[in-house]
Amino acid sequence: MLYCKQGVSVRIRRPTDYNPSLAAALGPGHPSPHLNLAAAGLMPGATGDAEDQDRIFIGGLPYLFTEVQIKELLESFGPLRRFEVVKDRDTGNSKGYGFCTYQNPLDTDMACASLNGLKMGDKTLTVRRATSSGQVKSEQECILAQARQHIAMQKMAFEASGMTIPGTEIGPVVTAEIPTKVLCLTEVITPQELFDDVEYGEILEDMKEEGQKFGDLIDVVIPRPEPDQKMVDGFGKVFLEYSDTIGCTKAKAALGGRKFGGNTAVAIFYPEDKYYKKDYAS
Repeated sequence: MLYCKQGVSVRIRRPTDYNPSLAAALGPGHPSPHLNLAAAGLMPGATGDAEDQDRIFIGGLPYLFTEVQIKELLESFGPLRRFEVVKDRDTGNSKGYGFCTYQNPLDTDMACASLNGLKMGDKTLTVRRATSSGQVKSEQECILAQARQHIAMQKMAFEASGMTIPGTEIGPVVTAEIPTKVLCLTEVITPQELFDDVEYGEILEDMKEEGQKFGDLIDVVIPRPEPDQKMVDGFGKVFLEYSDTIGCTKAKAALGGRKFGGNTAVAIFYPEDKYYKKDYAS
């Protein structure tokens, strides 16, 4: 049995010279009913075989994300049976990765396909099955990843105090992109299409139809100049406004990188305060 907890793997097996008759004299052959398996992150009575097949590893989590935000994102694909963000024992801070299991195994592949590779600021989510062919690579890689994350956190702490760590003066720390309810798309339309009323109407309807696939879509805004104007802020952009960040995040994952007329769409979360003020220039 291979058990992984907080990035540390423990392999448990019987010794090669195991003798059942001799072992019986040492004590009971079954765990005590008073054993607190939950303290070790295990569920009583579960062998782990069925559940482990659908256990998902989530890596690359922004440190600014709370457990509530992460769980909300994951639950957009279905209710969870188990959820855990791995934390540093000393500080209690997230190590940037965690695990989850869905109540319905059919939700597993959908979540992996939709969230894996999702860009969140300077981080990219890694979401895949945590066992068998989808194993979290190796114990060594897991330890290496933790070391890198600790260095990054130390660097952020030093720079916040006006200090730098020797040998790390590479560039500024990039703040993780926090999801909003508004998605901004570029490289999906051409200026010529916006000047034609028929084409503009068709594009608007197409974007509404597409945007509704990912959540409760409130509005679609595609800025274009008035007849007496040559230019307008946000010209060439498409804004999708959702009722929550979950729908917006799913849209970002699905639409970012998609081909539109030969161009590759760029999707970013847009500041809600600027959007509501109709400030589309950012």
